[in-house]
Amino acid sequence: MSFGSFNDNQQPAPMADINVTPMVDVMLVLLVIFILAAPLFTQSIKLDLPSAPATPTQAEPKTVTVSVDADGNIFWDKTPVSQNELNQRLVIAGKQQPQPQLQLRADKNTRYQTIAVIMGAAQANGVSKLGFVTEVPAATDSAAPATR
Repeated sequence: MSFGSFNDNQQPAPMADINVTPMVDVMLVLLVIFILAAPLFTQSIKLDLPSAPATPTQAEPKTVTVSVDADGNIFWDKTPVSQNELNQRLVIAGKQQPQPQLQLRADKNTRYQTIAVIMGAAQANGVSKLGFVTEVPAATDSAAPATR
């Protein structure tokens, strides 16, 4: 702390330093008060609440996986089905409440026409929740920098 200064003309100059000690003291006192008061804010009032009959929440919709291999064979949850069986199951799925989500898994060599037929059948039968399942490509060694 500076109580005075050396100057050439011997006239007292105003002190230019700001004393922050009182501000720090006040902030520390407030910090201690908040630390001690914080547990008091979490206290709850004990009540004996009445019970009332309520409707149960809706169940989560189930997920149906439709897989297509490279040869165009269709699988409904790992069970092989024909196109007619797929249409019948899509009619049933379209009428369910809540409607199941249809996840379409297709081999990368599957013809687009097969996928388009399945998507069209799902839409025609009222299935509106359709998702595509893909895999994240694994890191390859070609992406690594070459070393000498």
